[in-house]
Amino acid sequence: MTDEPQPDLRWAPLEPKPRNRGRVWLIVGLVVAALVIVGVLLFVLLPRGESPTPGASGSPSPSASASASASPSSSPSPSPTPAQTETPPPTAAPEPSTPVTTPPPVADPSVDAFREQVRGWLDDALTGLQIASETSGQDATAVIESLQADAQRLGEIAPPGSIESAWGAAVDDYNQKLSALRSEATAGTPSVDSARAAVNELRAVVGL
Repeated sequence: MTDEPQPDLRWAPLEPKPRNRGRVWLIVGLVVAALVIVGVLLFVLLPRGESPTPGASGSPSPSASASASASPSSSPSPSPTPAQTETPPPTAAPEPSTPVTTPPPVADPSVDAFREQVRGWLDDALTGLQIASETSGQDATAVIESLQADAQRLGEIAPPGSIESAWGAAVDDYNQKLSALRSEATAGTPSVDSARAAVNELRAVVGL
């Protein structure tokens, strides 16, 4: 071993490391300022209401626009359909109104013409009553039924207005007398006096 003197070791406090905290805050402040500036520039430069497409520039290139317009897949804008107005149905033309023709009033026959019209039935009535008075049973009944048919026809003929009321009353009375006479003929020999008086009343109304 050498007898060289050994260094005397003593403990001494370590020097403190320089603090870098101020430098870190400075860097953070610069980064924040840069982000704020970039945000302001984007807010000012970008158009309002349109969001930029990621990976695409703000303005489309002319070649892209031309190719997009020439692309066969682009569908033409539909032409506006004209508004369809509802056509009203054709109005049927009114049918020509047929004038209502009122039939002329029936001319009132004259008493003379009416007298000649009923003369034959009134003459037959007197003849038939005479035959009925001379017979009985079925023979008298058949004659009286024929007289009743003639009386029905006398009531269906329109008389002149001047004798209408008297003629109608006389015909009704004659029909009643014939009905009673038929009942008498069924029971035996009929009495024709009342029926003959009714016929004479009819003849007097028309002037026979």
